Amino acid sequence: MTFELQVLTASSPFYVGPCESLVVPTTDGDYGVLAGHSNVICALIPGTMHFFTPDKTLHVAAIAAGIMKVEGGRVMILVDSAIRPEDIDEERNRRQKDAAREEMLQKKSIEEYHAAQARLARALARLNVKHKYGK
Repeated sequence: MTFELQVLTASSPFYVGPCESLVVPTTDGDYGVLAGHSNVICALIPGTMHFFTPDKTLHVAAIAAGIMKVEGGRVMILVDSAIRPEDIDEERNRRQKDAAREEMLQKKSIEEYHAAQARLARALARLNVKHKYGK
């Protein structure tokens, strides 16, 4: 059994099509969705998204924060970014990780601290996906 999956980023659709199973990172841990799942809305955090298409192909992406809505047998994911392992620039994300850590150590406002925390989480998620699934 399959369901319709839409993964939309701030700049373009990442994936639109049939899906057999989906796992996304949430504030409560990894969350799985199969066909027939009950309606739900949940917050997504930076991490690894996995999904299988009907041809049994595993698709993996590093995603940024966003939301997921499951309703009526369809799943919509709205995230700031989603990137495949082969498209991740490891050196760039290492620099972003180091810069975010440095910003967190400086005495700045709470807003700037949280923004640096978000950049650090996004960079770490991308590096994790690159190391586990990159080619």
